[in-house]
Amino acid sequence: MSLYRNAVWFVKGLREYTKGGYEAASKRFVAADLDVNVAGRSFMITGGNSGIGKAVATAIAIRGGTIHLVCRNKERAETAKNEIVEESGNQNVFVHVLDMSNPKGIWDFSDHFKAEHKLNVLINNAGCMVNQRELTEDGLEKNFATNTLGMYILTTALIPVLEEAEDPRVVNVSSGGMLVQKLDVSDLQFEKKAFEGTMVYAQNKRQQIILTEQWAKLHKGIHFSSMHPGWADTPAVRLSMPDFHQKMKNKLRTEAQGADTVLWLAVSPAATKQASGLFFQDRTPVSTHLPLASTHSSEEDEEKLMQILEELAQKFKPGSSKM
Repeated sequence: MSLYRNAVWFVKGLREYTKGGYEAASKRFVAADLDVNVAGRSFMITGGNSGIGKAVATAIAIRGGTIHLVCRNKERAETAKNEIVEESGNQNVFVHVLDMSNPKGIWDFSDHFKAEHKLNVLINNAGCMVNQRELTEDGLEKNFATNTLGMYILTTALIPVLEEAEDPRVVNVSSGGMLVQKLDVSDLQFEKKAFEGTMVYAQNKRQQIILTEQWAKLHKGIHFSSMHPGWADTPAVRLSMPDFHQKMKNKLRTEAQGADTVLWLAVSPAATKQASGLFFQDRTPVSTHLPLASTHSSEEDEEKLMQILEELAQKFKPGSSKM
């Protein structure tokens, strides 16, 4: 079945995820959807110092939004901030240094942020693809710690401040790669299965889709969405998937094309006319499963994922007796 999934996914990708796929899809875009002024609204973007995150941050800054870049590397983040300010003319761009694989650090950061800032939109864009199994200092598998648990803690911690905001949204930057994976709650950190970076990443991205759907059910006042940016030519792709990049580089989307749907979901009034919890590709909600791919998970497994993540999150929360 995995061979079938991979083959169907790659054919689909060549047709839809490439630059050509974007150009075809963009013919039906409504240009006015992005003709908005978001001055006075506050946007947090994780991993905003390069690639899709930076492209989104720049586009929102041009439209007047206040930008909070959450990045691991201070020097690169400050460079990105200066470039965004220069291009947009918007001085309201702020840097926050945070490693999304550090659960205790995320809790601490969130507490300080909530005390000092408001927030209208959270864009969970940061991610990693480590191709060898690597543990953080907390003993967590690094991809899972960053892509799933880190996102879970940051979002959970910021939901109270989002619920107080006008038109609050959470946009989760996932990947079409999740289509080849079925949720496996029995081995979230790949302690038993063979470790292959792209499949671990795809499993994390499947987890993000389920989190988006679950949060949408639990928090009706916030508009949640997830999306696939397509195959874009970003520093992360060049670093983590060099062979793929070399073969596909002439067909890859630009960073701005990859960022388009993130931007649309974050700022456009049209986006919130769609139901909360959906998965988007090129401004359109699409299925989270390939035909006949047997990737649907049970309600019990999805609830189990939430339970495991909540238990882990509480374990690392400052003041927890489990630490």
